[in-house]
Amino acid sequence: MSEPTYSLPHPAAAERVAANAPLAVRMRPRSLEEVVGQDHLLGPGSPLRRLVEGAAPASVLLYGPPGTGKTTLATLVSQAIGRRFVALSALTAGVKEVRAVIDEAKRRLTRSGESTVLFIDEVHRFSRTQQDALLGAVEDRIVLLVAATTENPFFSIVSPLLSRSLVLQLHPLTDEDVRVLIRRTVEDERGLGGRLGLATDAEDHLVRLAGGDARRALTALEAAADSAMATGAEEIDLATVEATVDKAAVRYDRSGDQHYDVTSAFIKSIRGSDVDAALHYLARMIEAGEDPRFIARRLVVHASEDIGMADPTALLAAVAAQQAVQFIGMPEGRLALAQATIHLATAPKSNAVITAIDSALADVRAGGAGTVPPHLRDGHYAGAARLGNAQGYRYPHNVPEGVLAQQYPPDGLVGRDYYEPTQRGAERALADRVPKLRKAIRGTE
Repeated sequence: MSEPTYSLPHPAAAERVAANAPLAVRMRPRSLEEVVGQDHLLGPGSPLRRLVEGAAPASVLLYGPPGTGKTTLATLVSQAIGRRFVALSALTAGVKEVRAVIDEAKRRLTRSGESTVLFIDEVHRFSRTQQDALLGAVEDRIVLLVAATTENPFFSIVSPLLSRSLVLQLHPLTDEDVRVLIRRTVEDERGLGGRLGLATDAEDHLVRLAGGDARRALTALEAAADSAMATGAEEIDLATVEATVDKAAVRYDRSGDQHYDVTSAFIKSIRGSDVDAALHYLARMIEAGEDPRFIARRLVVHASEDIGMADPTALLAAVAAQQAVQFIGMPEGRLALAQATIHLATAPKSNAVITAIDSALADVRAGGAGTVPPHLRDGHYAGAARLGNAQGYRYPHNVPEGVLAQQYPPDGLVGRDYYEPTQRGAERALADRVPKLRKAIRGTE
C-alpha cells in the first residue's frame, strides 16, 4: 500500500508544478526573509526562528486563523533543516495513516539517520485516539511534529500532546502586511510578473477583502487578474475586482474615521432600539472585513451598559454570540452576531448598571473606602475571634424572609444608594423590590 502522504518534490519538479499552481501557492515564501507578518514569532532567538534554522528540534502547534502562514512555516521548517517532509490532513487521515507515517519514519531513522517532519493540518479535527497515536513518536523524536490548527489548542488538543509541544499563536496579517504581499505578487515573476498594473482603489479593496488572510487576498487578486487579461486590460481596476469577487467596495477603513463612525452608529442604533439601522451597520462592518471578535465585544459591553437588568438575558445572548463567533468563525458567525444585535436592539433599555458602578467607583476614588465592619470580616483563622472579627454576624438564611437588619457598607457609606432601577422591562419588578430590601436591611421599616 502506498504511503498516504506527500513529500517535498525535487526543485525542478516544484518549478513545473508551480507554473500551474494557484497564485497563493506560487507566492508561498521560500525563506524566512519572504515571510510577511508574524514578527513576534520570527525575531532573533525566537523559538520558531531557531526551529527553522535547525537549532531547536521541538515539536510545535501553530495556532491561528486561516491565511496567516501556518503551512508556509511548516514547510520552511523542513527545508531549512533538511529533513523529509510528510503531510497529513486531519480531514482525511485516520489512526492507520498516522501509524503508517510513524513506522516509515522509524525505518528511515534506523537505516539512514534521516528524520521526518510530520505536518498535520487541521489537527483539532483529530479525535483523542488519533492524537494519542502521535504521543510516543513525538516523545521519542521519531517525528518532529508541526501541527496547524485554527481552534484554540488548549480546548481541542489532548493535554499530553500539548505538554510535548511548543504552542505558537499566529496573528491575522495587518492591512500593511497584506498590502506588501499584494504589491510583491504584482511584480514577482512567480506572480503577475509586472504584466498588469493595479489601481490604488482596487488595491485598497483587496486589502479590505482579505481581513488579515493572505490566501484570500491572493485568490481575489488572481481572479481579478484573469478577468483583466481576458479583456486585454493593462491594469486591474476597482470595477474588475468588484465584479470578480462579487463584493461591493464598502467605504470603511478599519483604522480610520469610518471605523469609529460606523461602530458608533451601530451602538447608538441599538441603544435607540432601531433594529433595522443596527443590522445595516452590522452588515457594513461584516462586509468590510471588520474583526467579528471586535463586533462581539461591543455587543457584550452594550448588553450591560444600555440594557442591564431591564433584560438580564441580553448579556447572555451577547456572550453566547461572542463564543459562537470564536467557535465557528465566519461567515457563519454572522448569524450569531445578527441574532444578538436583534435581541439587544429590541430589548427594553436601562443604563442603571453603568450608573451604579460608576457612582460606586467615584466614591472609592474619592476616599470612600472605609473599614470593613468587624462582623463581616473573615473569621476562618486562629485568633480571629480575639480580634473581634466575624463576631455578631447574622446569617440571613436563619430568618424566614431571608433578609434581616444588618450593616454591610463601611460606616461612611451607610445609606448611600447606587443602584436605581428603572420602570422598564424586567427592571420594573426590581424598582419595587430594591427599596423594600433597603428598608429591611437598614432597619428603617
